[in-house]
Amino acid sequence: MSISGNKMNIAMLGHKRIPSREGGIEVVVEELSTRMARLGYNVTCYNRRGHHVSGKEHDGEKLKEYKGVRLKSIFTINRKGLAAMTSSFSGAVCSAFGKYDVVHFHAEGPAFMCWLPKIFRKRIIVTVHGLDHQRAKWGRLASWYIMQGEKNAVKYADEIIVLSRNVQQYFKDTYGRETVYIPNGVNSKPIRPADQIKEKWGLEKDRYILFLGRVVPEKGAHYLIKAFKEIKTDKCLVIAGGSSDTNGYMDEIKALAKGDDRILFTGFVQGRLKHELYSNAYVYVLPSDLEGMPLSLLEAMSYGNCCLTSDIDECTEVVGDKAVAFRKGEVDDLRDRLQDLIKESKTVAEYKGTAAEYILEKYNWDDVVEKTLALYKTCR
Repeated sequence: MSISGNKMNIAMLGHKRIPSREGGIEVVVEELSTRMARLGYNVTCYNRRGHHVSGKEHDGEKLKEYKGVRLKSIFTINRKGLAAMTSSFSGAVCSAFGKYDVVHFHAEGPAFMCWLPKIFRKRIIVTVHGLDHQRAKWGRLASWYIMQGEKNAVKYADEIIVLSRNVQQYFKDTYGRETVYIPNGVNSKPIRPADQIKEKWGLEKDRYILFLGRVVPEKGAHYLIKAFKEIKTDKCLVIAGGSSDTNGYMDEIKALAKGDDRILFTGFVQGRLKHELYSNAYVYVLPSDLEGMPLSLLEAMSYGNCCLTSDIDECTEVVGDKAVAFRKGEVDDLRDRLQDLIKESKTVAEYKGTAAEYILEKYNWDDVVEKTLALYKTCR
């Protein structure tokens, strides 16, 4: 099969499903696949079967094609710990026997199966979206499976894409394996007035602190709630997002927030509600212990937000000097930084004035697609 010009046949798997915003991986796969299809490439995405991770009420329409991308639903056992394994196995089998030039695996767990299409002489790309075996939500078996996926990527992938310099150094130090650094992109977003969020939750512009993302332990929402409860302010704290196989953690942080009526849980948000939440926040906070490359942070900055993040490399690499950082996991430092920003509205305005231009110039999806396609064509 020839991979010259736009005749390349590409398969992508490892995401839950597109179109979807169930997590950052789904955003990346959608941006890559639809843009490649627009350029004339033949792209197939293998979607999991089953319900949206935040509940079946968020299920989208079952599509066979989306913006020029072929969508195939594959066998999935829709249970925690099994959905990713079974869908990755199914997708790997389908891609191995399909007429593809490149099979692009997303995330370490799905990469467990990358050896299978490799046997059938496919070119294998693995994008490591983060060191997933370190995530708190996994049990012993799942952690082993993900770790083995990382090792299989090192052994069988023609190229490995990483999203941060820190992870790139990890693969160099741990395996002696060279990787390719291609960070994610972000799109320019229209600023929306606080119409629906005011009607639904009583939220007004600059009257709330925002956390928006998956509500999972490594994102650190528990640090933020503890810090916020010690702050004197009439602003609200909005925790926007659904769980991802982490209902127990959601229950824990809701219990932690009990007794403070300034704290609001919205559940999973998308569409206009999400745009309005980003557009009208006073400060956006991402207190993560672990990240790959946080798309929610890129998005928050693209709306012109003042951002406060933990000082892990994956966050500080994104924001540079255009945001505020606190020491990872230290509630007192988070509280102090947040209290300072609440007092210093002029400082917040200065960060807001530079955030969007900085992030949109630094991270561009067209550049990401161009570099990824070049890698498809030149990988050994």
